[in-house]
Amino acid sequence: MRGPRPWTFIHVTDMQPGSPRSFRYNPAWAENWETARRQIIERRPEFLLVGGDVSRDGSIHRWELEEMKASLEAMEIPYRVIPGNMDTGNKHTRRQGPFPERDDVSLNITSEQLLQFESVFGPSRWTFIHRNVRVSGLCDMVLGSGLTEEARTWEWLNRQQTAKRAEHHFWLIHYPLFIDRLDEPRFAITRRETYYEWYFCLDQDSRDRLLATFKATGATRVVSGHVHCRMEHVADGIHFDLAPATCGSQWTGHWAEGDGTPGFLEYLVDGDRIAKRFVPLDRVSTRTDGYGPGGHPRPEQRDYSLAWKR
Repeated sequence: MRGPRPWTFIHVTDMQPGSPRSFRYNPAWAENWETARRQIIERRPEFLLVGGDVSRDGSIHRWELEEMKASLEAMEIPYRVIPGNMDTGNKHTRRQGPFPERDDVSLNITSEQLLQFESVFGPSRWTFIHRNVRVSGLCDMVLGSGLTEEARTWEWLNRQQTAKRAEHHFWLIHYPLFIDRLDEPRFAITRRETYYEWYFCLDQDSRDRLLATFKATGATRVVSGHVHCRMEHVADGIHFDLAPATCGSQWTGHWAEGDGTPGFLEYLVDGDRIAKRFVPLDRVSTRTDGYGPGGHPRPEQRDYSLAWKR
């Protein structure tokens, strides 16, 4: 007797389409999201997981979050979203980094920014079971922040340890849990040679505590975004997927096997087995007619007179 038919779900992240109403806009990234969106609809997954950075400046502009929600709703595919740092602010720091053009302390996640995200997309931490897979997601930027939301998140994480198990347990976070290995030290934000390691992963204390939760809940795979470079680690029996972005690539030189090709991940569930497939965008936009600064500009760099739409 044959078992259930194989089925799929998709993870997409770091779209950052931005808006022509903003002080900066990259139309190539917006076109890339439309390409990814079309390809996802054509593949007809049973649900869609969105790993954060659904906006370019959603922490500032609520309308960017609203525009992405409308885009996702129109796909008519069940979906869940976690926030990324562009949507709510970066992971917390009390010290400035080495680059004067970036005010790291002012970029910290805030309760107000997280509340704005949740007012559009709903709770920033959630869990559900679909067939034989449990999927759980959270806003990892609050970890180590000292915000009220951090304590509530740890309480929620503790409750997951006694939740009903499924054959597989996928976890979604935005920042990778680690860069190269689980036991790497806390990276220094103040040093140029370790700044990007600090920026691209969770700090050691949050990592250790979150890993304990993953193991206690029977995690089989942890999927993250943020780095815009596709990579996979296996540690403590858990697969850690660093997912590709749709907007573009970055930090591809850190790993010899890292791949910055824009696209998304498709997971095929066939009985008790799960196979992962990278789906590249079938067209990557080459438009260069955007405007405004990249990265994390200071407020005085936000020139809204550049906006195409007002």
